Amino acid sequence: MIIAHHKVVTMDYKVLNTANGELIDSSASGQPMIYLHGAQNIVPGLENALEGKSAGDALDIIVPPADAYGERNEEGIQQVPLEVFQEMESVEPGMTVMVETEEGPLNLVIIAVDETTVTVDANHPMAGKSLTFSVKIIEVRDASEEEIAHGHGHDPAHPH
Repeated sequence: MIIAHHKVVTMDYKVLNTANGELIDSSASGQPMIYLHGAQNIVPGLENALEGKSAGDALDIIVPPADAYGERNEEGIQQVPLEVFQEMESVEPGMTVMVETEEGPLNLVIIAVDETTVTVDANHPMAGKSLTFSVKIIEVRDASEEEIAHGHGHDPAHPH
């Protein structure tokens, strides 16, 4: 069976920062990844590269920023008044906070704090980075109606 829309794919993977070889994530220490193809569960560049592949295939894919987490947008770095964070116990660089926006939830990384302002970065931490994915496809199967309705694949060993 080949990978196509509404197929559930199980795969082992490793993700590296292409520029410096830094390991970002891997399934080596846990469970393989299970995703519903065509449901935007993974970055577009990887999903496109997996289209038409089948169980047993192994490949290395370099995904540029535009097909991964996007380019860095300097407009995503903003200063907001410190009082916006008044309900938080502490506000420190490196912290991630989730805010509700008109487009839905957004994670912000606090990059600087002074007496009156907090500088936040709305860019995804992987924005602007090319990523190298090494994947081994373990299984490809038809998605159930429930998986299609939920928009993601389910692990048969751990039902939803």
